[in-house]
This record gives sequence, C-alpha cells and structure tokens, in this order.
Amino acid sequence: MSNLPIDSWLPLTRDEMLRRGWEQPDVILISGDAYVDHPAFGTAVIARVIESLGYKVVIVAQPNWQDDLRDFRKFGIPRLCFAVSSGNMDSMVNHYTANIRLRSDDAYTPGGKAGFRPDYATTVYTKILRSIYPDVPVIIGGIEASMRRLTHYDYWSNTLMPSILTESGADMLLYGMAEKSLKEVLTRLDAHHAVKKLTDIPQTVFRCAAESVPPEAEWETIQLPSHEKCLADKTAFAMSFKHIEQESNRMNASRLVQEVKQEAVVVNPPYPPLATGELDAVYDLPYTRLPHPRYLKRGVIPAYEMIRHSITIHRGCFGGCAFCTISAHQGKFVASRSEVSILSEVDAVTRMPDFKGYISDLGGPSANMYRMQGDDIDMCAKCSRPSCIHPSICSNLNIDHKPLANLYKQAAARPEVKKIIVSSGVRFDMLLARNADDDTRFGLTGYTRQLVANHVSGRLKVAPEHTSDEVLKIMRKPSFKLFREFRQKFDAINRECGLQQQLIPYFISSHPGSQIEDMAHLAAETKDMGFRLEQVQDLTPTPMTLASVIYYSGIHPFTGKAVFTARSKEEKLAQHRFFFWYKPENRTWIKSSLQRIGRADLAQKLLGISVNGKRH
Repeated sequence: MSNLPIDSWLPLTRDEMLRRGWEQPDVILISGDAYVDHPAFGTAVIARVIESLGYKVVIVAQPNWQDDLRDFRKFGIPRLCFAVSSGNMDSMVNHYTANIRLRSDDAYTPGGKAGFRPDYATTVYTKILRSIYPDVPVIIGGIEASMRRLTHYDYWSNTLMPSILTESGADMLLYGMAEKSLKEVLTRLDAHHAVKKLTDIPQTVFRCAAESVPPEAEWETIQLPSHEKCLADKTAFAMSFKHIEQESNRMNASRLVQEVKQEAVVVNPPYPPLATGELDAVYDLPYTRLPHPRYLKRGVIPAYEMIRHSITIHRGCFGGCAFCTISAHQGKFVASRSEVSILSEVDAVTRMPDFKGYISDLGGPSANMYRMQGDDIDMCAKCSRPSCIHPSICSNLNIDHKPLANLYKQAAARPEVKKIIVSSGVRFDMLLARNADDDTRFGLTGYTRQLVANHVSGRLKVAPEHTSDEVLKIMRKPSFKLFREFRQKFDAINRECGLQQQLIPYFISSHPGSQIEDMAHLAAETKDMGFRLEQVQDLTPTPMTLASVIYYSGIHPFTGKAVFTARSKEEKLAQHRFFFWYKPENRTWIKSSLQRIGRADLAQKLLGISVNGKRH
C-alpha cells in the first residue's frame, strides 16, 4: 500500500480532476487497460507525456461499453481531443487463445478478471465517442491501431479487414511509439488547426477522398493495391505487405496510400527513433510505478505483478521475426536510454516499499540489443532489410555487448540490490562469434559468462522456435545448429561456475512452412537433447506480420512462392500434440500419424516403437 496522495496519479474520476482545479480536460485518454502508472504500460507513458507538454489529461480506464455509457461522459468534452487505445495488447490477442477459445482471465485487469474490455476495443470505443461527440476529434493509437493501420488479415474473423481508421471512424491514427507525432498533433490542435488539415505530420495516418490525396513534396508516394483489390486477389495483398514492411524499416521511407471504397488511407513515414536524451525524458517522468489506488480492493493486476521491479533500457528490435509485431510497431532501429537515466530508475525501484532486493529485468523487446546500431549510418539509410541479423548478422551492425555488461555491473553494485535478473528473451545467435577477433571485439563470451553466472534466476529463456532450417528461414530465425552451439556454451559456463541452471527453449507449432514431419523432427531432436518441452505455443497470426500474410494468402511476399500452412483447427492441434510426445495419451496417435505419411522411422526415434509395434 502506498502513502502517496491521490494527486500523484493522473485523474481517473471527475472528483480527482476537480481536486486539481480543472473544469475541463484538454485530452481524455480512453484505455482498455486498468491504469497502472508505470513506464511499462503505454497508457501511463502517453498520459505522462501529454502532462509534460503542459496539457490537462485525464484517463478513462476500461470504460463500460454496455450500459448507459456514463463512463464516456463523466469528464465532459475535452478541449482538444479524445485519445483512444485498446491497451498494451491487441484486444483480440488479449481475449482469445490460438485456437480461438475465449480466455478466462485478463492480465491487465484487477484480479485478472476477463470481460472488462470489448472485442476490437479501439473500434468500439471510437464508435461510441463518435455517437456522443460527433464534432470532437478522436485520435487512435497503441498496438491494436498501429498494426491495423492498413488492410490486414484478422485471424479471429478469418477476413481481410480495411484500415482501422475506416472501421472505427477515427480522425487520425498515430502508429508506433508516437511521442513525437502526438506532440505535433496536440500543438496544432491547440493552435486551432482543424484535425482534417493535419496531413503532413510524420508517423500519422489519415483518411481523405480518394481524388483529394494532398501532394507532399517531401516524400515519395507508393500507391498500394486497394482494399477491394486485396479482397479479390490474395497475391495483391501479399505483394502489398512487402511494400508496407520495407517502408516500415527504412530510415527514409515513402508515404503509403491505399484506397478503400471512395476514400484513401494515407500513411506518412515515421519519425527517426528517439535520441537517447529524448528517450530518457520519457522514462524520467514522475511515474508512481503503482496501480491507481482505486484498484486496491479489486485484487492485483497480473501484468503489473510481473514487471513492477523491471526496467526498460531500450526500444526497437532488429530481429525482424516473421511472427512478431515488435519491429513493425516499435521499429527495427534501436533507441537506447543513457546509463544515468537507467540507474536513476534502478534507484527509484529500490525505494519502492515492497522491494526485496531483486530487479526482475533490465531489458526490452530483446535482452541484448542495448546501444546497438550500424557502424556506418549512411549504409543503414540505404537499407530495406527487415532484419539486421537474418539470414546472417549484417557486417555493418555493431553488436558490442560490453556497454550492456557494464550496465549490469553498475546496477548490481547498488547496495540495496541483491540480484539483477535478465528476464527478457536473449538473442543467443548474437552471442556466437564468427571468429576469435569478433568475440573479443564485441565482448560476446564475456557478456555470456556474466549473464549466466550472475543474472539468471535458475532458468534462462531463449527462443529457437523450430528445428527445421526451412521453417526457420521463413521465420527469419537462425539455424537450429546455433542453438545447439549456444547450449554447449551455456552448460560449460554453468559447470565452471558450479551452477545447475536450465536453458528453457521456446518453440512454435503451425507456423507457415511447418508440416507434421517437421514437428516430429522437432520433437525427436529436442528429446535427444533431454528436453520435455514446456514453453510452447501454437501460432496466432497477428495483424500486419509476415506470418499472418502467408497464413492468409498462402504466398511468401518476398519470393512469390506458395507456402504450406496448417490452417484448420485439426491441423493446428495435430502439430501442437508433437510437443507432448511423452504423454501416454498421444503415443498411439503420433505413431499412426507418422506411419500414415511414411515416416515410421521417426516414430521409432521419438517413441522407441518400430514399424511392427515392438519397443526398441
């Protein structure tokens, strides 16, 4: 329990707003998450950024969309705009499993209770605001809006959906990590610019009549296939994605235009990533790091419990994994905080009343990309690769791990800190040097030794994702042989340090390219390595990822070739069952399935059963 005054949090109620002497807010922020004033929660970050710009911001957290809509009315009309987000997750990913079964919990709600946000939350909230306040600007953002900014495949309805701007009726969309675009939008609205005139701001999306797309001399324009063309032609949809992904990963990107009926959806290129000082300013804002007191009697918020003592040290990811939304949302160029800012936050965590000496994470989208970028930025400016480390690590990429190792040492040296745990996923392929010179130059073995010896809490999670090189190529992940190599290194360091820690690999079933035979190989190879897999998942094709595009279209956008994908529930369940070959109820099914495709040899390897049923 905190002794902080209620004014330490931004207002959640009209009474809290009036306590501050405000009669009218400038911005009303609508969120599908409970309000946790912690920099790991997007609602808190955006609200604090708005506050830092001098505007009066209030929050409507998890409004009831099924009653008389009083939650949407309680603050009245904002002076500038409504800002709407589904929360830290796409609401459909939040609600449903990979098999489209309704989840029984919600990690971003007190008590973990489900049912406090609607499906397609951004669209539902926006339509309500449009019906009540038709003349007030509505700006949408967050990962749900960001990843649905153009025509996208929606797994839960099994349809191609148009831009969420079209679906929701919002005025503008701010995609990605939108502090810069948000500042510009609010500044112009404050100067009485009409929202329909805000067409030249980077990292924004707007709608206009198809024949009235404004000319922009600053940017080149790429005309994408229309939504209707994508509906009629899956190849056109796949090729459209190629442009979207390439322009999302360029330093000097083009503007994208896509027609939907009689309208055009226009995506302006992104801003450059925040500079270190700019990112520090975001994380140095006066977060309480605590849930709002109104939730005290409603139970803990599970997502907060996981990250309450964790610290984000960078944004962005240059991995470019086919199934992941991070690079598409945060960008592939890494923005890193300064050591001073990070260590200041470490000190803030140590002062929390419930701190017991353990920092639960110093990381980000990936654990080990801190302060990494190209040696020659001019080369990066000409590049459109979606990944800087696939199919191999770019020769221009500086993967120096020494600054990160030094950061760990400085944080761990705080007298109040007993242990720094690295919980973010580690890119193990970046820790395996091509030669001895690179190992020394980038401090790879030194970092790995420090990580394993000091910053693992019994288990280190890594994500090889599959064992088939063909599937891994589609995933944009390294060959499985690198995982074997890393495991040897991990085990050797544990022996040298007298430790008995586990390496926990993550795998995915039903990814495009993966067939039953591939899953049997995965099960057999991991069995040989002594694993009984726990951290496994079936692919959920999330909007605007390469995997979702292949899943829907059957075509790889970058090769034009057809790719097999398990699509039915039966096919997906079949692939997933191979993870659990050791369960008695799966043995007979695995044996018959492999015999049916002529791979009884794999049944023998996996189950110890020969063709005639005898055990070997």
